Amino acid sequence: MASTSPDLLFGLRNNFHIGAYQAAINNSDIPHLSTDEAIERDSLVYRSYIALGSYQLVIDEVDSSAPTALQAVKLLAIYLSGNKDSAISSLRDWLSDAAIGNNPVLRLVAGIIYMHELDYHEALKHTNAGGTMELLALNVQIYIKMHRSDYAEKQLKLMQQIDEDHTLTQLANAWFNLAVGGSKIQEGYLIYQDFSEKYQTTGMILNGKAVCCMHMGRFDEAETLLLEALNKDAKDAETLANLVVCSLHVGKSASRYLSQLKLSHPNHELVKRISSAEESFDRAVQAVA
Repeated sequence: MASTSPDLLFGLRNNFHIGAYQAAINNSDIPHLSTDEAIERDSLVYRSYIALGSYQLVIDEVDSSAPTALQAVKLLAIYLSGNKDSAISSLRDWLSDAAIGNNPVLRLVAGIIYMHELDYHEALKHTNAGGTMELLALNVQIYIKMHRSDYAEKQLKLMQQIDEDHTLTQLANAWFNLAVGGSKIQEGYLIYQDFSEKYQTTGMILNGKAVCCMHMGRFDEAETLLLEALNKDAKDAETLANLVVCSLHVGKSASRYLSQLKLSHPNHELVKRISSAEESFDRAVQAVA
């Protein structure tokens, strides 16, 4: 029989999923948690710090006696702080360890790291079995990146069967709608609109709405949303990248946003694409000269 005890971590989990990371941290002092709930709470708090770029705090605070879930989150911090090789080598060791290799947070972190590495097949080896809403949502993201919306839809349907109203199910639905495009874009927009009415408006929600607007050709509205997101976090990679694209469409200079993106996130996909385009342009000019 399902237990009817309240979900003490609902608010914290929700704040994390919608990108309200500081709120997740500020409201994490929750009494009467079981051991497992306390581990989940701590892993969400540390992941919120990671999302805010505070990698070192996580690396310093999680020691070798911490539970596997927190060790996994620390690995993510190590990876994102630039120590990629050592993080991946530890990750491989842990995944092959029968005692901890199947830990859902460790598998989630493996999926996130291999997704960053653009090694989607390796990511899916660890995430594909699912087991948690977060793993299913990550599968949706990975399949979308692989341009396999048919597989993404299967994962989304699994999420809808488990809990149609779950924040992650709604988010995955919005990502899927964006990936499919066409008439689905409006549905995606309405999901983000619903979020912005229900919860505090975060950069993630504003970016989601803005991307939908851009797909629908509503660039002025997208620009307004993105500038609001920039006010919340002037260094957010997605906001800056979306502003570069949006500015070009409304006929404004994108150079300041691009400079900020290059400074704060030199490895961002858009920066790499633009610099390789610039390099091939320079090569072409030299060939002509």
